[in-house]
Amino acid sequence: MDTEPRTRSIGNPMERILVAMSGGVDSSVAALLLARSGATIEAAYMKNWINEDEIIGDCPWMEDIDDARACAERIGIPFRVVNLMTDYKDRVVRYLLDGYRRGLTPNPDVMCNREIKFGVFLDYARANGFDAVATGHYARRLARDCGVAIADCGLEETEPCTSGDEPAAANPANRQPPILNPQSEAFRNPQSAIRNIQLWEGTDKNKDQSYFLALLDQQQLAAARFPIGHLTKPEVRALAAEAGLPTATKKDSQGICFIGNVRMQDFLRAYITDAPGPIVRADNGRELGTHRGLHLHTIGQRKGIGVPSNTDGRAYVVVGKDLERNRLLVAFDGPDAPGLWSARVRVNSLSWIGDAITAPRDLLARVRYRDPSVPARFEPDSESSAEITFAQPQRGLAPGQILALYDGEHLLGGGVYA
Repeated sequence: MDTEPRTRSIGNPMERILVAMSGGVDSSVAALLLARSGATIEAAYMKNWINEDEIIGDCPWMEDIDDARACAERIGIPFRVVNLMTDYKDRVVRYLLDGYRRGLTPNPDVMCNREIKFGVFLDYARANGFDAVATGHYARRLARDCGVAIADCGLEETEPCTSGDEPAAANPANRQPPILNPQSEAFRNPQSAIRNIQLWEGTDKNKDQSYFLALLDQQQLAAARFPIGHLTKPEVRALAAEAGLPTATKKDSQGICFIGNVRMQDFLRAYITDAPGPIVRADNGRELGTHRGLHLHTIGQRKGIGVPSNTDGRAYVVVGKDLERNRLLVAFDGPDAPGLWSARVRVNSLSWIGDAITAPRDLLARVRYRDPSVPARFEPDSESSAEITFAQPQRGLAPGQILALYDGEHLLGGGVYA
């Protein structure tokens, strides 16, 4: 299992970085740390969705732009707005709607990172003379070949790579791990760094967002910067308050990554026509009621099914979808609910950050965001698919969702539940 290296570092003013500022405290502090490191940076707000179709919900994009601009002014860096609305519709919204129409449960946050933040936005940054893009993700990067950490707040390794036995920093608060030396071939030519950079969980395990980066590739990671990955959320807010940033006490955003504070069901109803069908018990086929559309439900769902259990202390849970007959399958929630628990699952569309795993191996798997990583056996049967056997059965694994694969805190990649 990988162990985290210890490093020493100094400031590096060589990079030119475009910071994706969302109007929240995390991306604001990411920009602040980069500015303090001496890197040449600018800030950009990605305009992805303006609720132009008048969907019910809160989409405070104008307020977010104002907050992002105010933070950029406070930090003293240029600010711009980048319109990516067409790309969002083509690459994320279409993926989301197509998935739900096919009975899947897509993950727009993961796709947003792969296709937009480190896809279209990164392409925009490079076309405008930037070397990398930075975000407020709670995640960290490590350089595998040297065994040294990469500081995403503009720091670099000052001594030749060793066996990883550099002394620990005297002050634990200064735990910024270093960035690739700008004089190195890996820095001048990102292609030379392919498969040499790792992605690790953020230091704050309550806020770790590595799961949402599971489908990135090495080229995307090489040009990504995560300046706050070594910090905890309270530390981030403290830095924001100390610097007088307007977002210091702003609440974290909720809802869909590209839409805002709108319920998924409200969003889906605006674009997918209801298709009512029977709700039936999975164990005996007894009809219990009528659903409004299979796209409005997911495996493991307990609330909003629309049928009472009429049994004290027991509640119905969604355990499956019969797409051919448009039936929603439910059962009483519990360890014996048919289809609810999975000891073995197939994943497709495998994506690896570094070297692909081509032989059976014991790993850790995170079945969904916020769930802890669990032991699992990975058995590939092709370049893009594998069978996963969990040490303990897992609840409510919905086709279309993402499985992230780890070696300890080191994120290896991920795949999509079949």
